[in-house]
Amino acid sequence: MTPTAIRAQQLGKVFHIAARRAKYRTLRDSLAAPWQGALARLRGGRGAGAAEETVFTALQDVSFEIQSGEAVGIIGRNGAGKSTLLKVLSRITEPSAGAVEIHGRVASLLEVGTGFHLELTGRENVFLNGAILGMRKAEIERKFDEIVAFAEVERFIDTPVKHYSSGMQLRLAFAVAAHLEPEILLIDEVLAVGDARFQKKCLSKMQDVGQRGRTVLFVSHNMTAVTRLCRRCLLLQDGRLIKDGPSHEVVGAYLHTDLGTTAAREWSDAGKAPAGPIARLRAVRVRNHEGQVSEAIDIRMPLSIEMSYEVLRPGSVLMPFFMFYNEEGLLAFAANDLDPNWRRRPRPEGAYRSTVKIPGNLLAEGTLFVGAGITSEGPVVQFYEGEAVAFHVIDSLDGNSARGDYAGTMMGVVRPMFQWSTKFAEAKRSLAPVRASL
Repeated sequence: MTPTAIRAQQLGKVFHIAARRAKYRTLRDSLAAPWQGALARLRGGRGAGAAEETVFTALQDVSFEIQSGEAVGIIGRNGAGKSTLLKVLSRITEPSAGAVEIHGRVASLLEVGTGFHLELTGRENVFLNGAILGMRKAEIERKFDEIVAFAEVERFIDTPVKHYSSGMQLRLAFAVAAHLEPEILLIDEVLAVGDARFQKKCLSKMQDVGQRGRTVLFVSHNMTAVTRLCRRCLLLQDGRLIKDGPSHEVVGAYLHTDLGTTAAREWSDAGKAPAGPIARLRAVRVRNHEGQVSEAIDIRMPLSIEMSYEVLRPGSVLMPFFMFYNEEGLLAFAANDLDPNWRRRPRPEGAYRSTVKIPGNLLAEGTLFVGAGITSEGPVVQFYEGEAVAFHVIDSLDGNSARGDYAGTMMGVVRPMFQWSTKFAEAKRSLAPVRASL
């Protein structure tokens, strides 16, 4: 039976916030205070100058259990309680209610760069930051070269950190924390550091940590990173745990609410809709394989993008089209309307809905942004709405997508699933010639 690493039971955390401080009292205020206090009591209020206190509930009745070796993602919008939960688990903050059981050495990477001293060199900060994060001197010395190489600051390691760029400081801080060897690692949005290339490097390092059997709790707004690193996910909303299950299901639930991307946009006011003299856009929607508007798309299933528009003036040949961009702004592909019923045919005035169907196992995982437009002959762009809608493609680890059984990073802006075949021929054993002996 797998041992339990973390058990949280009915966790709650309440913060008391002073909304207004008592103001400075003059002699006149002091003389008038008895009368103001009496008047306030008659009105059922508080005395003049009294400080008011509000209560903010960051966590409420949160319970879960994590087994040793699990990698669990924690998602939710800003203010949902994710960082507060990690601080409670890290014993930085005491819970107001409930209890937590932790079995194993814990290391927390909650704020990259905690403990850096700008006047010290990079070398000195590696030892200082490592000590703050719980590493012994011998452990830091043993991993020093690996840490510096990972951070890519070899040339500047003996330079004071105050001369580093912010990116260099972040890389060095992450490198120190990423080379800890705890049983339990708590990570809060570390993939926000550095450029895109270094973020991918960080993600690969986190994958390595998880594959070595350590327990990982990973807070992030990067849904692709969450689904890649974690098989299980917790969804927090307003301090409550509202869903706990397989990552692709929980991420799908998160994106399907108003917390994630926008899979449908409508322009009810015709005067504000994107338009040209011939055509006007009214709506763009993303639909899953069941025909429902959805921000979360299973990578294995087909989807469709539909555009509703009006032709304002008859007699023109029109070309509706979509442009698909990934998170890095790269154009994945474009789709032009090739419906044979309307190809090269002038369109009469009226309302239209054009739909493109995209097969499953074609798109790569991650967020795709869709621009929608129409051109007329010339070509003349009647309208183009960039990032009209967006949706998130979720890959599974079930082994029946283009990923197969590979759990690492898959490159490319698309991920088509191809047919493979392998032919096998058994090796023939050669018989050595037998020589007659005389």
